[in-house]
Amino acid sequence: LDPIKYIPLGHREGWYVTLGGEARPYYEWFRNEDWGEAPEDLSGFLLQRYMVHADFHFGKGVRIFGQLKSGIESGRTGGPRPPDEDKLDVHQAFADVTLQSHKSRSIVLRFGRQEMSFGSQRLIATREGPNVRASFDGIRLLLKESRWKIDAFVTKPVKTNRGFFDDSPDHAVTFWGVYAVRPSSLLPFKGKVDLYYLGLDKKRARFDQGFGRESRQSLGTRFWNSGEAFDYNFEMVYQFGAFHSIKEGDIRAWTVASDIGYKFRLPLKPRLGFKANVTSGDKDPNNPNLETFNPLFPKGNYFGQLTPVGPLNHRDLHPDVQLTLLKNISVTGDWVFYWRQNIHDAVYGVPGNIQRTGRLSQARFVGHQPGLETNIQIDRHTLFSFDFAKFMAGPFLRETPPGENTTYLAAWVTYKF
Repeated sequence: LDPIKYIPLGHREGWYVTLGGEARPYYEWFRNEDWGEAPEDLSGFLLQRYMVHADFHFGKGVRIFGQLKSGIESGRTGGPRPPDEDKLDVHQAFADVTLQSHKSRSIVLRFGRQEMSFGSQRLIATREGPNVRASFDGIRLLLKESRWKIDAFVTKPVKTNRGFFDDSPDHAVTFWGVYAVRPSSLLPFKGKVDLYYLGLDKKRARFDQGFGRESRQSLGTRFWNSGEAFDYNFEMVYQFGAFHSIKEGDIRAWTVASDIGYKFRLPLKPRLGFKANVTSGDKDPNNPNLETFNPLFPKGNYFGQLTPVGPLNHRDLHPDVQLTLLKNISVTGDWVFYWRQNIHDAVYGVPGNIQRTGRLSQARFVGHQPGLETNIQIDRHTLFSFDFAKFMAGPFLRETPPGENTTYLAAWVTYKF
């Protein structure tokens, strides 16, 4: 397939097209999905993702990228979840116009439908874990200046619909911001710093406090490195704005996230890691002010392939160990512990949906989840993956039944070309 990665367009220098794609059959099995609230499915179900793209380059000044997607769900009791199925649609269709290009500076204008992913994907991600990935309609300005990399954008998220070519921008949501990254000599181990501002206007938002219009601004920073031995990733975000429900209230929310790891020079190349994260929750559902953190557009598998708890009103501790059994086989074991940050707010899912209201229990501990994932890289195109996890329900879930333990098994193949 290497020849399709560079197909000349005539005899002009820099005029060519690159073709590529992905196929990902994905088998999932649950026992007591959503802690027993979802319909029981004893045989599991199959998810299929197919994507193809064409990347046209017309010299150094113009690039046109197009990508189709197909997501299919088969055999799930209760039917597909929102990101499970999209029979056929345009996933990306954008054009890049290079306004300036030098060794130390480049300015590119991008407009159209596109994926966006920034930092460690805590706030803006492609939604890789679920079957159907996420995209945005809008315009971006990509600037590289010396050691800075700056991305400014105004977009609307694309709604995933299940039919053929029926996805459309969500006119009830507007999302904009500026994201900047640069190396920093003040940070150890060749660290980098991210600085960003993100704005969200959502006409129909729902929290445990109620429904209303959400106008939220986020200011954040991230300090990180990806060293061969020691790595770290710290992120802090403060959010402010207004929530217009029955009465207008102020938004005051925050998060602090950390991830550190060390890779030992030992057989199996063990990497020990530890994550700790906190997101704010609402103190009083009867007060119009809102303190619940909003993760905006996070990655789907936020805490692993099984992620029933989302990063809103939560605390977690997450140790893990990764082993390289052979050059192409890695195994990761982890254990996640979840609490509610505020006992007067709900437990939310990753996309911000309310999993359980916080008004029926004063318990803080939600539960804990051990897991094991194996990845086998067959060749540069093909990856086999297996995941097993078990969520043990804590006092909060048992006091807001059903509160059954959830068992999860998944196996999938990712083929990219």
